[in-house]
Amino acid sequence: MFDSLLVVVHIPAGVIAVITGAGAMLAEKGGHIHRRCGRIYLGALTVVGLSGVGLVVTRWPRFLHLFALGLVAAALATIGYAARGRRSPTVHLVCMGGSYIAMLTAVYVDNGPKLPVWNLLPPVVFWFLPSLLGVPLVVRAVHRHARR
Repeated sequence: MFDSLLVVVHIPAGVIAVITGAGAMLAEKGGHIHRRCGRIYLGALTVVGLSGVGLVVTRWPRFLHLFALGLVAAALATIGYAARGRRSPTVHLVCMGGSYIAMLTAVYVDNGPKLPVWNLLPPVVFWFLPSLLGVPLVVRAVHRHARR
């Protein structure tokens, strides 16, 4: 029963994190929408992380790899959020982008094999696809920001 309650909390928080993380990335940097989406992303990611810890405990040791990805996502988001508005906005950009990539990796590793069409891909793809797509976008954003 506790396990089911955790899933009921975990999944909507994850969806909110995915949507608001994308919203923050696509919004004008420093603007109202960017800041609001960023705060909601951080809150949703916190809920995902805490409920994820509960799921790891109740399903030990099956989700240990997801726990590691969650720790990476949470640590990067915390560092990135702390770096906002500082003299080095690159830290904010890289850490928040890395947090989003780590979170999406966890989503794909856990759910990719269960999704139509995605289930045709080899499982290793789910570990690397978010980074293969996300890292070049983060690098591009850093270069664009440096030119300003």
